[in-house]
Amino acid sequence: MTSIRIKTSVPYDVTVGRGASELAPQFVRREMRKAGKVALVTDSTVGALYAGGMAAAFSGAGLDAAVFTFPAGEKSKNLSTYGDLMEFLAAHRLDRTDVVVALGGGVSGDLAGFAAATYRRGIDFMQIPTSLLAMVDSSVGGKTGVDLAVGKNLAGAFHQPRAVFCDTAFLETLPEAWRMDGMGEVFKYAILGDAALFGKLEKAPASPIGECEISECIGMKRDIVEKDEREGGIRKLLNLGHTFAHAIETLSGYDVSHGRAVATGIAMMARVSARMGVLPPGDLARIEALAGAMGYETHTGLPPADIAESILGDKKVSGASIDLVVPQEIGKCFIRKTPLEEIGKVVADAM
Repeated sequence: MTSIRIKTSVPYDVTVGRGASELAPQFVRREMRKAGKVALVTDSTVGALYAGGMAAAFSGAGLDAAVFTFPAGEKSKNLSTYGDLMEFLAAHRLDRTDVVVALGGGVSGDLAGFAAATYRRGIDFMQIPTSLLAMVDSSVGGKTGVDLAVGKNLAGAFHQPRAVFCDTAFLETLPEAWRMDGMGEVFKYAILGDAALFGKLEKAPASPIGECEISECIGMKRDIVEKDEREGGIRKLLNLGHTFAHAIETLSGYDVSHGRAVATGIAMMARVSARMGVLPPGDLARIEALAGAMGYETHTGLPPADIAESILGDKKVSGASIDLVVPQEIGKCFIRKTPLEEIGKVVADAM
């Protein structure tokens, strides 16, 4: 197994490898000795597969384990589900010594983390990601939240987990659609800061990735998050492709999954950069070709005016501008503060 230390305001370890989830109950017993109760937060798909076994494992470690299950999908990441979870925690009388455990993909982690950040003004939580997307990205860094009607993640909090256990055995039962969802974030990390990983993907765009590649992505995120925990500067680089992606997700009613939307958003932003005269044409061609080879759409059929309007409601808007992450070359990006009055042209250049 690989252990990666994340040195944020609350330092923690991310353990990556087959069987990593089996370490979670004893971690609670060893590191959170006052904890008596564990609330497992999972969706209906993951819960049917793994919740019973994980609850039994925590019970076997002497902890009172309760399972909160919500309907699978991004559409459940809302204030209603969040409210139900808060009532669940209160009904099971968790106190500040207890722990919330996210078992599942990014939706479970965001929802469980936000509830933990706000229940009794903050209690501990841990991440046991079961999806590739959650392993390489969303389970690390402390971003939590839920979606509002006008956009993604508009209600949220920074709340670092006490530990993350990325059990690669979960990936063996991951449906192909979920694997592709996660690979959209791997694609992002390759363009953001790892030209060698990009080359590896070009050689085998459909091959599964394992402990080594997952650890590489987490390591890149660690290096950024440790310097900018609360996204005041360089952490914004992690939003590569996300401005377009969030618009695509919102306008599709979340029928387009996050990772797929990110891959499409990156291709769109690459075209914007090329038309700005920043990204070399050869790099644009490679980005679009790899996105296509990995099975992602490089264009969206959504109306440009709708995309522009959705971007204006994005949480990254600050005053009269928004920070866009611009690919400079494969493996290197920069942040460009963009006036909102230019968004129409940016969207036009992306199409």
